[in-house]
Amino acid sequence: MKSKQTNNKTIDQILQLIDQSQTFLIASHESPDGDAIGSTLALANALREMGKDVVAYNRDHAPHEYAFLPGIDTVVSTVDESQTFDAGFVLDAGELQRAGRWIKGRCRALVNVDHHPYSEDFGDIYFVDTEASATSVLIYRLLQSAGHKVSSDVATCVYTAILSDTGSFHYSNANPEAFQVAAEMVALGVDPWSIASRLYESQDLKRLRLLALALPTLQASACGQYASIAVTLKMYESSETSEEYTDRFINYPRSVRGVEVAIFFRQLTENRFKIGFRSKGNVDVGALARAMNGGGHHNAAGAEVEGSLESVRKWVYARVAELLSDQ
Repeated sequence: MKSKQTNNKTIDQILQLIDQSQTFLIASHESPDGDAIGSTLALANALREMGKDVVAYNRDHAPHEYAFLPGIDTVVSTVDESQTFDAGFVLDAGELQRAGRWIKGRCRALVNVDHHPYSEDFGDIYFVDTEASATSVLIYRLLQSAGHKVSSDVATCVYTAILSDTGSFHYSNANPEAFQVAAEMVALGVDPWSIASRLYESQDLKRLRLLALALPTLQASACGQYASIAVTLKMYESSETSEEYTDRFINYPRSVRGVEVAIFFRQLTENRFKIGFRSKGNVDVGALARAMNGGGHHNAAGAEVEGSLESVRKWVYARVAELLSDQ
């Protein structure tokens, strides 16, 4: 992990790059969560306020519950192949491939901003601090160092990202800095109730119908230490939804008393599943995912596995049981 002293020097490099550049590409990982999309828009809005030309990119659409974020309508899922940029930022991705490997060749300088352990060192500038609760906190540090006055739009994005990535301040990454930055955003005019209600109490009816189909798949192991939930293509069809409606579904097996590892099986094609893992802190699911040719960090990770739901479940359960037996 880079120390905060090193990060201060790195911030100076990034600010110099911003000052010397006019065109920017900002990208985050596929299937973006609140921190990925919130960080993207916080930085994109701030750079536009500085008079910069910005393309905010994500290969997947942001989940519906983040539609209220300022600037969400500027996020694109394709970029013209002829377009190049003075500078690029890849946020919260861990690995370049999760945002798009093509990005590196289209930016004269590339910055990796992340808070996850094992984040790939793919950028010309590596701004990674695993002590940060969220990538949006690192964006806020950049803006503070730049002396940029945080607008209401930027504050909304930063606060939402922190709220999302800390599980509404439930997770172990809800450190003093997370509360401090959140408090500063509230002081700037962010309404916590408004954000929370839009995230958690304004759900699309389709999402609840999908959840109703998924909950019967909830399974807990005999030992009680791991549990899972699954979503299939047939469920998407029946509820007229897609993967973007599944955000936070993994919290249901995670909330079962005694569970240390939660697993989410999400069907991608007839014979391929994306596996999401969440740990309550004692188990390194990042190592497990990397052993499956996936990636992630200690408490949250994922991989893709081929097979039927039954065969994939059996195989993944065996790997998780083995991991837990080593604890």
